[in-house]
Amino acid sequence: MDSDERQSLMRIAAFGQVRRLLETHDQLTATDLGAGFTFEGERVPLVNPQRGIFKPQQMQHLLSIKTVFPKAGAKVWYDDQRHVHRQIYEGEETIDYAFMGTDPDVAENRWLREAMEQQVPIIYFLGVSPGRYQPVVPAFIVGWDAQASKAKVAFGDPLSLAAKPPGDRAERRYALRMVQQRLHQASFRDAVITAYRGRCALSGLPEPLLLDAAHIVADMDERLGQPIVPNGIPLSKIHHAAFDAHLIGVDPDYRVHVSERLLGQNDGPMLEALKRLHRGELHLPSRSQDRPDRERLARRFELFKAAA
Repeated sequence: MDSDERQSLMRIAAFGQVRRLLETHDQLTATDLGAGFTFEGERVPLVNPQRGIFKPQQMQHLLSIKTVFPKAGAKVWYDDQRHVHRQIYEGEETIDYAFMGTDPDVAENRWLREAMEQQVPIIYFLGVSPGRYQPVVPAFIVGWDAQASKAKVAFGDPLSLAAKPPGDRAERRYALRMVQQRLHQASFRDAVITAYRGRCALSGLPEPLLLDAAHIVADMDERLGQPIVPNGIPLSKIHHAAFDAHLIGVDPDYRVHVSERLLGQNDGPMLEALKRLHRGELHLPSRSQDRPDRERLARRFELFKAAA
């Protein structure tokens, strides 16, 4: 195996590890990233915990870049920490990524330039909340500006096996829409589950990894479908499925209703647990502004009644 082939296989192994993590994690933590990946029996890091631009010693070119989501009140060191989410949501086809410092010749900034020149696919770990990241695989450095101390990042199609930057505007727009959707989902889920302190609003299950953020009004609704906490309820996987199938409903007074279809069945402890929710009350977040919006609940409850 020659050196170029080995480098390519190592990069594929890194991408594969990130994609496997995403099969069981909606977002990745510093602990997830710190585990790295294994190639030919050797552990290879995915990131440098202290710096955002990273090339492992075992690799010839840049592997990953990272944008940290700042904690409330914390100092913001780089412009991309402020602007990247806005750029993505506003539909910009490339986003800015700040150099490390202002010297374009330091190693990390040279890695950015070399990745652009070689069209190397990389991983972009995009911070969605303090200590949590949404990986974008693949991403590409498509611009490098020494005067502005910034690089430009474009997103690739995560479903494509191609290892080249998107070739035209249509490809860039398609990849951007997918990133927008994933960022929307990750940010919405994190905000809703945090508001409810990591518990299912129906069962009280205290395990965030088993929870989804269910929309009350679907996001296709332009007036009421926004990704805001009052339009969300944290639900375990089975409760989310029942809510989406209109087997469980919540009225505007936060009372829980179980459909006659489920109430009339008798088949094991899981079903009995669902039936016991009938006429109970939703577990509400402590802040009144985070509680489910009554207008949205009324709209959704009409669908529940119509499905009966």
